[in-house]
Amino acid sequence: MPKHKGTDHLKADLRRKIAKLTQVAEKKAATQRASMLIDKEGAAQVVVIGLPNGGKSHLVSTVTNASPTVAEYPFTTHTATPGMMAFENIQIQLIDTPSLAEQSVEWWLPHMIRRADVLVIVVDLGEAPLPQLEVVLAELENRKIAVGGSGAKALIVGNKLDLANAGENYIALKNKYRGQLPTIAVSAKEGIGLEELKGEIYRVLDIIRVYTKTPGQKPDLTDPIILERGSTLADAAASVHKDFAAKLRYARIWGSGKHDGIMAKRN
Repeated sequence: MPKHKGTDHLKADLRRKIAKLTQVAEKKAATQRASMLIDKEGAAQVVVIGLPNGGKSHLVSTVTNASPTVAEYPFTTHTATPGMMAFENIQIQLIDTPSLAEQSVEWWLPHMIRRADVLVIVVDLGEAPLPQLEVVLAELENRKIAVGGSGAKALIVGNKLDLANAGENYIALKNKYRGQLPTIAVSAKEGIGLEELKGEIYRVLDIIRVYTKTPGQKPDLTDPIILERGSTLADAAASVHKDFAAKLRYARIWGSGKHDGIMAKRN
């Protein structure tokens, strides 16, 4: 484009239009991303991921009230489906997701994974589980999502324990990741290990339950406050109401390892 006053104005006008279109596109993408993400409910949000035909959807439908599409052929899950899993006196949200297969990962799925309190990685014990897990971990690494250690909390779930050779495959899986990532074997079809799975998810979350007690009355054991381990009394108060946290000076604590009614400061 020849350079003179008229073309300078034209270039400036084009730059403004491009900038405006870019802003609109970014805003639209952010809105679409937010619309695909699911608000956390209950004590924690657990995102269930894996490869096609690993049994993710069947597992989620078995331990929650969710009704994702379940079929014997791959790629039946196209959207995220949340459900609530009961564990003792709390509810934990599990989200079934589309398969984490190479070249076909939904654009919003990595954002959902990063927001999760825990990742449940499902592998099929009817097939060699180590290559499956390597593909999943590579997909996460490609999107700069670290798992285990200082990265995201994760639990490896070997599904289809009822199939032939599943026991041997699980031993190989457990030995490979011993000391790195916790593992558990289940069968969603036969209902094997599902209660143990619930307990293991709770253990990996590493949360604590705090029960409130009005002076002179028994504690309310039906609706605990959920906190991360290491939280302070001020954190507990803030989860009730910010004004309560601001005014709180101390509280009395009952529980294992504590003297009944011991006074504790807010921090």
